[in-house]
Amino acid sequence: MQSVKNNNWLYYRRVICLGILGIPIGVAVALIEVIFGTGLSYSTAVRNSHPYLFISLLPLAGLLIVWAYKKWGKGSEHGMGMVFKTALGQRHYLPRRIIPFAIGTTWLTHVFGGSAGREGVAVQIGATLSYNLGRKFRFDDTAQILIVAGMSAGFAGLFQTPIAACCFALEVLKVGHLRYRALFPAFTASITAARLAATLGTSKEAFNLRMTMEIDYPEFWKLLLLGIIFGVCGMLFAIGLHKTKSLLENKIPNQYIRIFAVGAVISIAMLIFEHGRYSGSGANLIMLCIEGGNIFWYDFILKAVLTILTLSAGYQGGEVTPLFTIGSCLGVIIAPLFGMDPVIVAALGYAGVFAGGTNTLLAPIFIGGEIFGFSNIPYFAVVCTAAFLCNADHSIYSNQKISYTRWE
Repeated sequence: MQSVKNNNWLYYRRVICLGILGIPIGVAVALIEVIFGTGLSYSTAVRNSHPYLFISLLPLAGLLIVWAYKKWGKGSEHGMGMVFKTALGQRHYLPRRIIPFAIGTTWLTHVFGGSAGREGVAVQIGATLSYNLGRKFRFDDTAQILIVAGMSAGFAGLFQTPIAACCFALEVLKVGHLRYRALFPAFTASITAARLAATLGTSKEAFNLRMTMEIDYPEFWKLLLLGIIFGVCGMLFAIGLHKTKSLLENKIPNQYIRIFAVGAVISIAMLIFEHGRYSGSGANLIMLCIEGGNIFWYDFILKAVLTILTLSAGYQGGEVTPLFTIGSCLGVIIAPLFGMDPVIVAALGYAGVFAGGTNTLLAPIFIGGEIFGFSNIPYFAVVCTAAFLCNADHSIYSNQKISYTRWE
């Protein structure tokens, strides 16, 4: 009996200690991400002030990125892959140099007009910091638990969506297996990072939408069909990203030639199509979708293609914000086919394509609630469930593991 009590005490003591450790992780991650986010905003402003000049220099920026990694950061260009492998126990080292290289090269990608997101850097910041902290403790799996907490803090500090961030970190590494041992530190880290980032002035994308339709028989089928469309879109993006990366690496093995040649194609396309409309993360297009601006039928296609080319060539950034953008633009275009408000369908696409592209379920549902209002959770739940079920386990993260056979 005494042994059982002692075991319970050790269990709760460890849970509490890990939860407390989530707080300084959240603080440290938020402080770095405020710097990162400020730099991104400045990069975007500089590019927009002289779009022709900076976008024209994208190929040269690519050469600088490759040279920097080869000179000082060899291997760190695969930061997200390293994070996944380390969190899954397939490797046992995350070099701290990942952080400055991921931040600096993403700034370069954005200021010179590449189409890329930012969440990949945020997750790498959180994972690297927390993993190196966890290695200092004697418990065998502390580093793996805290790396999840760091990923949660990274996502939350950037998007200020702590519930979605916590769910994302718990479910994205191994689909079908929630890492509950990391739940408490992931929660404290995400809450801390989100609140501190907001306090320090990091802006959050938030829109007050109220979806008043009833989820009756015809509306349910509309939402289900929308979810299938968004899920397939996310799946195709993930497939296109992996296939293009593999194709370019095989056809153009020299990294300098590859990034320069593809960068030149991207630069020309960016200048031809709306003078940099598709540069950066795509937040400008999301605002147009939600505010009823002018969205073209090809916006989601060009954003997807240019993002795939940017990341496949070797430029740095993330895929999640472009997924939000692609989903929002697609939603606006297909809304009339369903007789629905384009703004509402854009919001559903924002979350639905995210679900289809990342092969996650809970995070997309809750990010819909945290960005567009929790009263809309039932609509996001239907759409994201359909998107998740029909994406055939494809994901933008090549190192993501599947813990089940979907149709067993």
